[in-house]
Amino acid sequence: MGSHFGEFAGLMAAFCWTATGLAFESAGRKVGSLSVNLIRLFMAIFLLGAYTWFTRSMFFPLDAGLHQWKWLIISGLIGFSLGDLFLFEAYVRIGARISSLIMSFVPPITGLIGWLIMDERLSFENMLGMAITLTGIILVISQRKNRNPNPSKIVENGSPKKRRLRFSFSYHGVGILMAFGGAVGQATGLVLSKYGMQDYDAFAATQIRVFAGTVGFIVLFTILRRWNRVFTALKNRKAMKRVTLGAFFGPFLGVSFSLLAVQHTLTGIASTLMALVPVLIIPPAVIYFKEKINWVEVLGAFIAFGGVALFFL
Repeated sequence: MGSHFGEFAGLMAAFCWTATGLAFESAGRKVGSLSVNLIRLFMAIFLLGAYTWFTRSMFFPLDAGLHQWKWLIISGLIGFSLGDLFLFEAYVRIGARISSLIMSFVPPITGLIGWLIMDERLSFENMLGMAITLTGIILVISQRKNRNPNPSKIVENGSPKKRRLRFSFSYHGVGILMAFGGAVGQATGLVLSKYGMQDYDAFAATQIRVFAGTVGFIVLFTILRRWNRVFTALKNRKAMKRVTLGAFFGPFLGVSFSLLAVQHTLTGIASTLMALVPVLIIPPAVIYFKEKINWVEVLGAFIAFGGVALFFL
């Protein structure tokens, strides 16, 4: 392992989440984001099990201790279930662009929680790299067009449904709080993952987190009585192909790389590197979706990668 193994793992997680984001966006438009989220977790359990069977001769993480099970379950519930639930609701209420802007504060929140829980301390160079990288990311996000320009519309089962906006201020205020709740959920889940995992296998630890997240969504779908939407989604072959691709690059590879990252570097650094998705998604957006970019986005991308370079000095 090189001296920057954790940083490279964080970059790999960002690349994986770029791929899974493109796949899930397409699938979510067809069958609904909540259904996609639950199905991808089910798929990830078996992908992770197959991998650990090959690498550790163990389909389930039966060798994990009580410490790992307890904290990784809590991490999975907070990160996968609560964090994602808040984030998806924020997407509906205030749109993807504003939600992403608020989510860009995940790295400093992670650094703060890492300091409070694990006494992790960032050096001046680390904080400078984080500040520069986040500046570039925020520039990029602020310029990106919201692909769902009308946040009052929500897609379920392939058809848009309108929500009435009676009190605009309270509606957007709740949406901002939801996005912030998603940011805190992701940050807390990441730090607790490191605290609970310790030296345990990252892929097996990911499987425990996915177990917990799946249970959380099962409870949620039962309460909301949305199982019929899941069954409808499973019949959509085109959507399921994209969900399978997203599950491979998301909760299987992406989350596992994220745990490898926090295992081998500070959580604040890992979180900053994993926040590069809005920058990394620019090339496929231009090539595949024929989107136009402006000079501010290009500048933001260069600034972001300039900040990343400081982590490798």
